[in-house]
Amino acid sequence: MAKGPYSDKVMDHFMNPRNMGEIEGANGVGEVGNPACGDVMKIFLKINDDQIVEDVKFKTFGCGAAIASSSMATELMKGKKVEELLALTNQAIVDALDGLPPAKIHCSVMAEEAIEDALKNYFISKGQDPAIIEEMKAKIKKEN
Repeated sequence: MAKGPYSDKVMDHFMNPRNMGEIEGANGVGEVGNPACGDVMKIFLKINDDQIVEDVKFKTFGCGAAIASSSMATELMKGKKVEELLALTNQAIVDALDGLPPAKIHCSVMAEEAIEDALKNYFISKGQDPAIIEEMKAKIKKEN
């Protein structure tokens, strides 16, 4: 049973984080920090030639909500295509965690930003212009 403002899912992902660690030879690495709270989140992606996430891991220095957001984000990313990752909003992470307190929403925003940063790094590693991300996001918005 959840204690205080956190759902059972948040507590579970904080106490038993999934996909924590680093990926040696990751082809997409993203890192973001929030100077206001001191949290730092790093996402490691292994994306195959079909642009599908084969593996994803994270390292997060931060509060329980930041760790839970990172853990849930990685779970939502596994097996997805690159375009699907761009459609993964902070709200989707919050919903998957059954909510976050208003003061902790920034943790899910950090996860969304870390994913985008990792994808930029992925496209750069492939010799592509990372601006393709903005085009893909615009296409996703148009379709939804």
